[in-house]
Amino acid sequence: MANHPIIALGVNHAPPYSFVEENSDSSGLIIDIMQRIGSELDFELQVVSCPFPRCLKMAKEGKLDILGGLVKTEERNQYLDFIEPAYMALNSSYVFYSLKEKNLVVNEYEQLKDKRIAVMRNAAYFELFDSDAALNKIIVSSEKVAVDMLLKDRVDLVIAVEETADYSIKFLKQASHRLQKLNYRHTDNILGYAAISRKYQNIELLNKIKQKMRQFQKSGVLTQLVKPYNLPPINKP
Repeated sequence: MANHPIIALGVNHAPPYSFVEENSDSSGLIIDIMQRIGSELDFELQVVSCPFPRCLKMAKEGKLDILGGLVKTEERNQYLDFIEPAYMALNSSYVFYSLKEKNLVVNEYEQLKDKRIAVMRNAAYFELFDSDAALNKIIVSSEKVAVDMLLKDRVDLVIAVEETADYSIKFLKQASHRLQKLNYRHTDNILGYAAISRKYQNIELLNKIKQKMRQFQKSGVLTQLVKPYNLPPINKP
């Protein structure tokens, strides 16, 4: 039997784009994409479930080969090789949720200053927010933990991508009826990429994966793969 290369793919629980269930297989868009590429390039995909911060750390250390759904930043680019094109292209807003009973008002950015804001460890949001050291950011391990802390009044706000947050909160069966979306928002084009650890050493296979992703873009395969997730078509280059 021929030996096939193994690609270790890190997946975190981030509905509606990836699901990690107890005692069952992980599923999601990046798995669909990499399985399709693997079937054509003849490599074996090993899916590893991990919280988002741990996935990033493992990729940085070379313990994972590929991650998905990543916003490109200069810091991440030091240890991850981003694969073009982005397979997630959201024209959406970063929004903030609070408890209805607290009657908080945030109509402009400056009103975030005195709030305790739950943010996911190592996540990237928008530049003004990410670089603002004056904000009181409470680091959490997942979006579910962030919402749990909000419901327990341990933080004042949770930041999230509007297009996915409502679905995610509902899926996690959290008390969404107690939450309100505040007026202030930061609208942006949010691009999500797959990226390969810079410690990955099979350069020949890496280049083939990059080439296959571009081919999928040109042929419309990427658009077919993202369609079930209600994501926009991937424009041809």
